Amino acid sequence: MVIQNLLDSLPDSAVLLSDGQHSLDRAALARRIDGLCAALRARARPDAPVGILADNSPAWLMVDLATQALGLTLVPLPLFFTPQQWLHVIAESGIGALFCADPAQGAALGFEDVRAVPAAGGPLALCEMRRAPRAVDLAGVQKLTFTSGTTSAPKGVCLSAGQQWEVAAALRAGVAPLALERHLCLLPFAVLLENIAGPYTALLSGATTICPPLAETGMQGASGFDPVVCLDAIARYAPHSITLVPQMLQALVAASAPDDPRIASLRFVAVGGGKMPPQLLGAARARGFPVFEGYGLSECASVVALNLPGGQRDGSVGRPLGHRRVAIAEDGEILVQGCAARCLGQPAQEGEWLATGDLGHIDADGFLFVDGRKKDILITGYGRNVSPEWPEAALLGSGPIAQAMVVGEAQPYLGALLVPARPGLTPAQLQEAVDRANAQLPDYAQLRRWRAVAPFTPAAGLLTPNGRLRRAAIHSTHASDIASLFDQPEF
Repeated sequence: MVIQNLLDSLPDSAVLLSDGQHSLDRAALARRIDGLCAALRARARPDAPVGILADNSPAWLMVDLATQALGLTLVPLPLFFTPQQWLHVIAESGIGALFCADPAQGAALGFEDVRAVPAAGGPLALCEMRRAPRAVDLAGVQKLTFTSGTTSAPKGVCLSAGQQWEVAAALRAGVAPLALERHLCLLPFAVLLENIAGPYTALLSGATTICPPLAETGMQGASGFDPVVCLDAIARYAPHSITLVPQMLQALVAASAPDDPRIASLRFVAVGGGKMPPQLLGAARARGFPVFEGYGLSECASVVALNLPGGQRDGSVGRPLGHRRVAIAEDGEILVQGCAARCLGQPAQEGEWLATGDLGHIDADGFLFVDGRKKDILITGYGRNVSPEWPEAALLGSGPIAQAMVVGEAQPYLGALLVPARPGLTPAQLQEAVDRANAQLPDYAQLRRWRAVAPFTPAAGLLTPNGRLRRAAIHSTHASDIASLFDQPEF
């Protein structure tokens, strides 16, 4: 009923979804959703959860809306997961059918090809599980979104349709003054941030969601990103809004020029998923990117706070959106009210406040600042508490450094693993970047030693889809590199 009411509220002539070649107005979208609903009802197990393993496309979104129309649970399988992680998600969630672009891939995961389901941009295969899936209590769960851990199995976060649309409605109200009419999707739809902050918010506004295959917008495989291809896509589709993680923004800034005509259409660039170096924010604005930093969690159906036009403060992640209250605990942990968070196989949170695991503070004007992860605090050999995100942000703002992880628990000084921003950078150039970062930091937070390493990627299990470091996995993978940072005595 929610989906039908949404469609009924939209103008007949508005183009709602496009992949660059095919466009769908309200009537066409409604017909496609009806067709998908019929295919889902015809399954051998019509009430079983539905999985989807596919690239960005209008079809992906129509499957999402069709499952909502039927009250079914949708389980996105991220393309960047390993086959072992896919199998874990399938087993844990009780998926009975899978939409996928490649039937052979579905067959390898235990599904058989039932029928092709026509959709804009090409058909998706609807495959059914060969054997009866396990029974899982997913009452009231519309989306089961899995966030991969470090080296452990992915964790499933249970979300209702109401929770997701509540976030989208708050975002629509926040960006309404910008009159955004076209949103270009650059992140995978399996990433909740894009799924809700992009298409859901655009649908509520009657705007067009442009969702070509990710390769056309610069994504290369599981973790690569070509900023030139992305800039060309932005120029081609002329969107008003996009959503990025900080690493993507850093690459786009490096590949663009001041007042770059390729980004002239942009009115709103939302950035989340990791701490934003202040220097990157300034460099992005100098290039012409209208950047607005935000903060969210999967357990809260993504966005909790966001800088908005007429209400932004550099260094903060904005004020909480209208659907949430945020407070700070005595130990500095950020608390969010009203999430009703629940992970698969676990009871819902106790109490009305969700402890986020993030440290932060709120200023006198209500702007939220994220200071780091509570569990990541380093205590040096001299007893100083340092959030590693602080010196990491300084390093990432220095120019030549694309990624950095600061280490030094119980050590007399801090060290760092550094990923150069481009090939060919010399040790002297990287040291100059470290020196610039150190100039902004007190003595106890400065970096004494560093090592250059290969990029941290989701494919290697070292980075989340939103760009956060998986610190435990990096510690394990680079144990010898980290040990070498502290193999000399400190006098």
